[in-house]
Amino acid sequence: MTTNLKKFSPLIFLAPLGAGGLSVAFFAFMNYTLEHGKGLINFAQTHNLSSGFTEFVYSFMEFGMAFFTIVHIVLTLYFGVMLLKWLKTDAYKELMSSPLTSSAIFAPFVSITMTMNVMIGSVRYFFPVLSDNLQVMMLPGLIAWLIILVALMRLEIKVLKESFLKGFDLNKIHFGWLMQPFALGMVTVTGTGIAAMAQSKSIADVAIFMSLMTGTMALFLLMVKMITIFKSQFKRDGLPEKQFLPSILIIVPNITILSIAAFRFGHYLEHHQGAHLQSYFMIVMTVAFAIETWYMAFGISLLSDYMKKHLLKEFHVSQWGMICPFVAYSVMGSFVYKVFLPYAFVFWGVVAVTVFTIALYIFLLTKQYMCFKRNQANAVAKPRALSCS
Repeated sequence: MTTNLKKFSPLIFLAPLGAGGLSVAFFAFMNYTLEHGKGLINFAQTHNLSSGFTEFVYSFMEFGMAFFTIVHIVLTLYFGVMLLKWLKTDAYKELMSSPLTSSAIFAPFVSITMTMNVMIGSVRYFFPVLSDNLQVMMLPGLIAWLIILVALMRLEIKVLKESFLKGFDLNKIHFGWLMQPFALGMVTVTGTGIAAMAQSKSIADVAIFMSLMTGTMALFLLMVKMITIFKSQFKRDGLPEKQFLPSILIIVPNITILSIAAFRFGHYLEHHQGAHLQSYFMIVMTVAFAIETWYMAFGISLLSDYMKKHLLKEFHVSQWGMICPFVAYSVMGSFVYKVFLPYAFVFWGVVAVTVFTIALYIFLLTKQYMCFKRNQANAVAKPRALSCS
């Protein structure tokens, strides 16, 4: 695939992000639905613990995990090259010139940080050399994570400063504005993962302190932006413009990653501070899952007309924003199955949501490929069934 730099948007990184999220969702499902002892589950444990039809289900999850890991890595590299070229164009300066549009630049940070989770979870799962030497990865992982964190915080503070210095119309804001806390939350959940898994207290302490910094900032921005967005929406007649509608559900992955970060913070307290927090784990994850459940129902009801009228006939890059909420909901379902509701309806509910998300991802990837091919051929003379923007 090729793309036009003039039409390039950093939101395209929601595509590799979705693939990485699906890969991690498969891993989370196996890790939290199979009793496998302490530590993260690996390939050998899965096949020692499952049999019959359940082994087929887990084999399906393994295939999906491997497939979407590859998709995530390939798309991240491909769009990463495009991003580096695009950052040198006037389009980048135009995007960053307004607080209403600059949030899109945080999408690459979310995707690149997701790569670390894919490496620790999905890639490690298949390779015994990584599973057996996880602690060796902690220090290099911490260093790489700190580099991402410093770059993100530098950009975040720059964007916040511009928001304070430049006036903008709050009535024009939309749910895509939540990409900033989303990026901070993704960095936070990765850092708390390092803190929870690291046997070295020094590594864990550094990771947890820096995670608390980004996590509190993410929580603050999420609350401020949510209140501002809902206040603006209540004053508006009708829904936002159609290209912004898929971002309505972005609240769900924000809640998910901050809740998992709180979950991992609890594990850090148990491993390195001697705390006992079983009830805390249940409360954090179950309350978050309950909030996500009613908000997903509300968000889907708002998107029902959009899905009927526009999803099949049009493609715009923000549609990738529909993948992360379903991935996040599936991941939270796996956690809740482990800590509170180990019942068949939760197990198969997670499977159903995952299968739906796979179908939606492949559908969007096909539409994007068709649009790339159309742009490559510059076929504007003939009308097409699919509108691309």
